Amino acid sequence: MNAIIRILRARRAAARRAARLLLAGVFALGLIASAFAEPPLDKTEIRYQGWAGQVTFTELAEDLGYLAPLKLKWVGNTISGPQDIQTVVTGDIDVGGAFYGAIIKLIAAKAPIKAVVGYYGSDSNTYYGYFVKDDSPIKTARDLIGKKVAVNTLGAHLEFVLREYLARNGLSAGEAKQVTLVAVPPVTGEQALRQGQVEVSALSGVLRDKALERGGIRSLFNDTDLFGQFTGGAYVLREKFIKDNPNTARKLVEGISRAIQWAQTTPPDEVRARFDRIIAERKRNEDASSIKYWKSTGVASKGGVISDAELQVWVDWLVKDGLLKPGQIKASDTYTNEFNYFRPGKTAEAR
Repeated sequence: MNAIIRILRARRAAARRAARLLLAGVFALGLIASAFAEPPLDKTEIRYQGWAGQVTFTELAEDLGYLAPLKLKWVGNTISGPQDIQTVVTGDIDVGGAFYGAIIKLIAAKAPIKAVVGYYGSDSNTYYGYFVKDDSPIKTARDLIGKKVAVNTLGAHLEFVLREYLARNGLSAGEAKQVTLVAVPPVTGEQALRQGQVEVSALSGVLRDKALERGGIRSLFNDTDLFGQFTGGAYVLREKFIKDNPNTARKLVEGISRAIQWAQTTPPDEVRARFDRIIAERKRNEDASSIKYWKSTGVASKGGVISDAELQVWVDWLVKDGLLKPGQIKASDTYTNEFNYFRPGKTAEAR
């Protein structure tokens, strides 16, 4: 009997030791989980502008679950990158995107913003073309003197590319000024060309593809003819936003960069299907027909990581054009990759 009692006592003691070890393990796991848990967000609502009939990478990031618990607040649409980032500067929205040249010009004017992730660009599938009618006498850059060219907005991607085309083809500054830029909403660019309101119209994506399907127009040149594949612009944040909301800034930019990389590596038909669903579910009474023409992000780097070279092209151009003084702006001072999920030195995939 005494032997049985000793055995039972030994088993109870062993059970108590096992329970203590288990509790210690749970506690340790809790500490580990706490160490890897995301820090609390400083701000949980992000205001932004959309584009009618399109899905921004900010919206895609939210749909993919990369932003949670951040919530997006749509405050309206824009058709202009410069307007979008100016709205960031005024504090009316938190994140917006534009062409690198427009970002540099704003920073040179002392706007306290930073580029944080490249979000659009040009490649063999996604590019801007400058088109004329089939019977147009315009064959070369010099033929553009005295002519009108339709672009979506002044001081942005399309103007810079056109002016670079003119410069590379030997036009002097005085001759280039004789080429008139006309700001035309993208959806009416083809119509303006066909009706003779302008002699050249810059078109991309669905607007370009639909115009080519209808025939009667031809390409004069593309932005990729000048620059190859390149990332053309970035999303920006105010420096104060970054300082006051560092955890939110990281969550937002990491999410956007992951969404860009998702679109870079997912079959285009799957990306288009997701875009279609997002547009249908947000119920903004918009035409989503352009989505079927989406082919690629155009972004040259993984997840939109920014490099000095991307910006230096436009810094040099602005200096050459007399809009910046030599040494006034350093490319490295205009952006940060600190929050990009795929930033150099970070093994993001192993996270």
